[in-house]
Amino acid sequence: MNLPNLITLSRIPTMFIIVGLMYCNFRGAASLAFGLFILAAIGDWLDGYLARTRGQISVFGKFMDALTDKILILGIMVALVDKQVIPIVWVLIVLVREFLISGMRMMAASKGVVVAAERGGKLKTIIQLIAVSVLLLVPAVRADLPADLVSPWDEYVQRFNDLGWGLFVVATALTVSSGVSYALKYRKVFGELTS
Repeated sequence: MNLPNLITLSRIPTMFIIVGLMYCNFRGAASLAFGLFILAAIGDWLDGYLARTRGQISVFGKFMDALTDKILILGIMVALVDKQVIPIVWVLIVLVREFLISGMRMMAASKGVVVAAERGGKLKTIIQLIAVSVLLLVPAVRADLPADLVSPWDEYVQRFNDLGWGLFVVATALTVSSGVSYALKYRKVFGELTS
């Protein structure tokens, strides 16, 4: 097991820790959740960078990188739904797309066809990471900073929350459009696999 793959796999337990912190009431829990998420997002870039520069790119690494991204994002999205930050229907849209594309990729892989990541899918992931970061930062500011510091800026904190929500909507739209793009681009491959 090389270092890039260890960094990739670390996102799975990190997701559980972040979600656990989201439900803790001690001062600093929300900030820790936000900080760990930022580290996980940096790890998403770092594992790929290290794999490329060290010549350690592998099929396992490519597959697990995409999978652990989904686990990290979707796990935190489920917690955000439970905390009534985002509506469940938006997360269900993301879940359906991710399962469909992952299933299509596995079907293709079983026949030796590699379905590469597309630019739209990568952009979707980046915007999801930013949206979730913002949505985790807002409770960190409200819960962990002294009230006298937050109160004068509460209107701006709410606008920041609205920004996170807006980015989440954009990411969901990209999720759908990139899913349709995958399906159209590889329709012949999937048609051959299902016939």
